[in-house]
Amino acid sequence: MERRQQPQTVPAPAPAPLRRKGAGGIRKWLVVPAVGEEHKGEFGKHQIMEMTGLPARDLRVLDPVLSYPSTILGRDRAIVVRLEHVKAIITASEVLVPDHEGVLLISFLVDLRARLSRPDAAPSTNPATDRGDGMEQGNQGDGPRLAPCRAGSTKILPFEFKVLEVCLEHACKYLESETRSLEKEAYPALDKLGRKVSTLNLDDVKNLKGRLVNLSGKVQKVRDELEHLLDDDVDMSEMYLTRKLSFQRLSQSLSRAGSNKYASIDHGDDDHHYREDEYHDDETESGHGSSTYVKPDIDELEMLLEAYFVQIDGTLNTLYHIREYADDTEDYINIMLDEKQNQLLQMGVMLTTATVVVTAGIVVVSLFGMNIHIDLMKDPETPEMARIKNLYFWETTLGTVVGCVVFYLLAIYAGRKSKILQ
Repeated sequence: MERRQQPQTVPAPAPAPLRRKGAGGIRKWLVVPAVGEEHKGEFGKHQIMEMTGLPARDLRVLDPVLSYPSTILGRDRAIVVRLEHVKAIITASEVLVPDHEGVLLISFLVDLRARLSRPDAAPSTNPATDRGDGMEQGNQGDGPRLAPCRAGSTKILPFEFKVLEVCLEHACKYLESETRSLEKEAYPALDKLGRKVSTLNLDDVKNLKGRLVNLSGKVQKVRDELEHLLDDDVDMSEMYLTRKLSFQRLSQSLSRAGSNKYASIDHGDDDHHYREDEYHDDETESGHGSSTYVKPDIDELEMLLEAYFVQIDGTLNTLYHIREYADDTEDYINIMLDEKQNQLLQMGVMLTTATVVVTAGIVVVSLFGMNIHIDLMKDPETPEMARIKNLYFWETTLGTVVGCVVFYLLAIYAGRKSKILQ
């Protein structure tokens, strides 16, 4: 008999795992070029890596799912900025802002458009005029302004530094506004708690202290990041994207010109130039090796970072004063509570002493209350004996009471004399 061949069931393909939007999925980006109109687009992680030359680990800094502190990373072709809610990737020709539809980024985008649309200053060759104009420009606006001035310079910041300045200014202004709001709430709440210790006042101060710790951590991280950049000249030199791009184009043009020149020279001249090039290369390498400790030209960026470092350091000092005031209020409340506790303990000592004295009187009463056969306990036979027994009773009662009072006063006097009681 022929066996019927059963149809084989092909297993259904497993559904592809969902890609996390923050890590490898497509996100909405706002692209603001140095020249031209801004536009919105949806780009994946690999597209951003191709556009900016950033590795994948640097893009995690901008991941909304991950909690990263404030960071400024200078790379070969881009600068990654994360300062609180301000996130951006800055290149030499454009800036990419992720999640640009957030409410907190509206004012940042307005400031960014205003800063990029502002016309640059005209060239100047007067050092005195340059210094004066730079100071006037630095005094305008809420945040510090920077206009590096040199003789014969144009006072034009590179595009990446303009965007970085807007990011720093917006982050510093945001943290400063949060600090002022906390300061307005903290001092009245602490004063109210100092006047009256209650559960409601303690809850308010507890919430304010939690906000203070959180805000201090954010401001401290921004300050540490700026301080780290100021201490590292190499990191600051890596952030000159426009200058590196210009050097790259110049080297490419020189290499093309050199290749055309060497193509027209015979083989003998090639050997001669090859030996000279080797000699010059050796000198160049030795020159590079001896100039490793020469500070690069980073004056513009250093002035920019120092200005905002001073501003964020002032904000941190304000938070430090609020913390000190909170600690002083806490110490004052602890002193008040210790005083109340000492008063309660003294009252407990006095009540315990009174209990001991009363117990002594109770002992006397208990002795007379026992059923014993003595003359004092017999029924009086005549009115004279009744009067005498009543007199004995009152004498014993008053003597017991007076003795207890005297004993109590002596105990209190001894406690005060020994400074146990105040």
